Amino acid sequence: MTPLALLGTAALAGLACAERPAPDAAGRGGDAAPATAESLVTTSRDGAQIWLTLARTDSGKAGRCIARAVEIRRGTRRTPVPLLYTLTGPELVNDTTLRARLSDHCAPGDSYLVDLRTGRPVRER
Repeated sequence: MTPLALLGTAALAGLACAERPAPDAAGRGGDAAPATAESLVTTSRDGAQIWLTLARTDSGKAGRCIARAVEIRRGTRRTPVPLLYTLTGPELVNDTTLRARLSDHCAPGDSYLVDLRTGRPVRER
């Protein structure tokens, strides 16, 4: 084997043994969302539980943060609130509505009112 071929073989072996990030659930390498435990935030008078569930890493001017998804649970029924990741815990407004603040690049964004029956968020004006 020529010296150039030996060098090429050594380089390929080094690349094959290099440490790579573990793949995420979608099979991609890189910054996967952190494994964060689900947490109960509050319970309404009629028993609807408000949970912070999925987590994703984000970054902004202040650095990196972890934003959490919101889910409403009643017995075995789980209703995810679509496209609303937050840095702070949602709060109950009344028996049918909660308020959650959208996270945008690690900074608080618009507030949304969420129907506890459907999970539908509507921007608060």
